[in-house]
Amino acid sequence: MNQPQQLVAGANAPLPTDNISVRILSQNAIDCAAYRLTTDGKVRGDGDMIFYGQKRSDDGNVSFRGHDSDGFFDINLPAQPASIEKIALAFSSAQTLAQVGDVDIQVLQGSQVLMTCQLSSAGRNEKAIILAECYRRQGSWKFRFIAQGFEGGLKPLSEHFGVEIADEAPAQHQNASQNQAQPINTQRPINTQKAGSTSQANTPPPIPATPSINLSKITLTKNQSSINLKKRDDFGKISVNLDWNQRPESNNSAPKKGLLGDLFKQHQSSGIDLDVGAMIHLKNGEKTLIQALGDRFGSLQSAPYVCLRADDRTGQVSGGEWLDINGQQWSQIEEVFIFAFIYEGAPNWEKTDGVVTIHVPDQSPIETRLTEGAGNLPMCAIARLVNQQGSINVERINQYFKGHQEMDKAFNWGFSWKRGRK
Repeated sequence: MNQPQQLVAGANAPLPTDNISVRILSQNAIDCAAYRLTTDGKVRGDGDMIFYGQKRSDDGNVSFRGHDSDGFFDINLPAQPASIEKIALAFSSAQTLAQVGDVDIQVLQGSQVLMTCQLSSAGRNEKAIILAECYRRQGSWKFRFIAQGFEGGLKPLSEHFGVEIADEAPAQHQNASQNQAQPINTQRPINTQKAGSTSQANTPPPIPATPSINLSKITLTKNQSSINLKKRDDFGKISVNLDWNQRPESNNSAPKKGLLGDLFKQHQSSGIDLDVGAMIHLKNGEKTLIQALGDRFGSLQSAPYVCLRADDRTGQVSGGEWLDINGQQWSQIEEVFIFAFIYEGAPNWEKTDGVVTIHVPDQSPIETRLTEGAGNLPMCAIARLVNQQGSINVERINQYFKGHQEMDKAFNWGFSWKRGRK
């Protein structure tokens, strides 16, 4: 097998006219983004931006999978619209690059690594970086390693590519427990003329608005441990995602040094399997358990109105595991208590780099990280969603236990537990 080509900043190399993947590896969490750009260096609309709140382009030909310290942009080069000249790949962080550490980039065709780049963090104080770009040249595609520092975070970086960032509510992040998350703003001009109006035919078509999107993401921490979502008649489908590092088994596709090298060994040898589950308390007093263990997958359309989509027994399924909650029936639910446990593999929560994200329609994503577990405690009580007079109060827990029974006892659920296997 040919050795991958190593690029330095500013260098470029040809790409195959095929599906490729660009893998971005970091020692700390970063927010990756891709921007499809026309000849003027700007996106055409919201659908050309791919980031944590929108993981696919509008046509699905650029998508993000994986984790915020090991993510993949999957790019179908032959299917890109003719007006797209470049696909810029970038990341931002609340920390400086020097604090984030070195970032490794790999370009893959299938499982074969075609080229690698390393962004050195030494002395770099920027919080946003344009890493690389795929670009057209004389009818073919090429890849350029850029490594250009950018002042500010994801907001000014996105504005650089023509995305107008919706304003956030004042102090939303400073006091998450008292502020409602703001909806994604994808404003478009609409024609408000009544049908049949005589002047409608003479009205010129509206000029497309500058793409506008809300990049806010709410992270629950020890200091900001809850947020209340205002009462609605219908919350829609609420989705809870458990994701963790899902690095391939191949020894050729990963660095073998330092922290990342140790982490790859951990995944190869232990085959960590994380499972998400929930305990549900309904308004009528009924209590139900949802988890893959025992094939208790629940139901979305009937009680308990919570359903586990599927069980990722390999740890390699893109996107991790999902729980769905029927927000149309929120009035029937008293509480949804979300937990996760390490079903197989060494219980080391820090190395799994797990994160749970709660997606509520028209709200910013709400996340909490599972990196505080100490010792060998495989069970994590993550968060609970409590019905407070029709609103949803999301409360971070992040407490670790020996098993289901110990967690149950700590929160007084009263289930009877016995050993089981999937």
